[in-house]
Amino acid sequence: MSKPVLVVMAAGMGSRYGGLKQIDPVDKEGEIIIDFSIYDAVKAGFEKIVFIIKKENEGDFRAAIGDRMGDKVEVVYVFQDLHNLPEGYEVPEGRVKPWGTGHAIMSCIGEIDGPFAVINADDYYGRNAFKMAYDFLSNTDDEDGVYQYMMVGYKLENTLTDNGHVARGVCVTDEEGYLKDINERTHIEKKNGGAAYTEDDGETWVELPVDSTVSMNMWGFGASILGELKDRFSPFLDENLAKNPLKCEYFLPFVVDELLKEEKATVKVLKSMDKWYGVTYKEDKPVVVAAIQKMKDEGLYPQKLWEEK
Repeated sequence: MSKPVLVVMAAGMGSRYGGLKQIDPVDKEGEIIIDFSIYDAVKAGFEKIVFIIKKENEGDFRAAIGDRMGDKVEVVYVFQDLHNLPEGYEVPEGRVKPWGTGHAIMSCIGEIDGPFAVINADDYYGRNAFKMAYDFLSNTDDEDGVYQYMMVGYKLENTLTDNGHVARGVCVTDEEGYLKDINERTHIEKKNGGAAYTEDDGETWVELPVDSTVSMNMWGFGASILGELKDRFSPFLDENLAKNPLKCEYFLPFVVDELLKEEKATVKVLKSMDKWYGVTYKEDKPVVVAAIQKMKDEGLYPQKLWEEK
């Protein structure tokens, strides 16, 4: 079996935050959130990182990331291109929005031929998540034609911000910890000492238990997912281009959900008790900076990550 690879989705610009938030420093040493994920991934055993970026951001990413960690881990760049469509399809006039996370992962076809983990560039996941992912991917093969995938789940209360709403996939698991369903909730807030979501711009709210397991887009797959994403993209376009040509998105969890319903895959949910950190809003940054410094002071990370050989 090939060694697991880490794929980092970094093509988004972070519209709510403004600017290229993935390369915005979170400590006085100039390190960024993804530095800590890569550091944790290397410690867990990952030796190759594939960054999915926009072609126009390549220079910024090489300067901010690859040049500093290239001697610690193999770094590869692939590009999510709006025009990367199946034969016979064209980008709708006026569309600038990327095609979504499922389309982003398709950018890795040709670069990956074995197991891989997927994360967001702008989320802090914690060391334990990378260790669990690497161990699962290193020791799991498909069984009887059924794909064996994984997802790291977090407690909802560990993934909320004080500064606005977040989008999370709320997970339903069976008694053995396998994923049965993900309910995408695009507007979750802290509310009345707990959490709640709205689907009608705040007209009504539905409470969510704060210990609910949620997805932070940390997945583990075999190479089989690449073929499934490619095969299902044209039917997605056929169904959605007519309805929402400028904004429809091909989301990775939707394809996973289809595979679960077809009984073509299982997804083991590995639960992390770590606290998530991310800069969803500008006001989140001081919280993240303080948390990172506290972890350094406690010895979880060296004061300068990449000084270690």
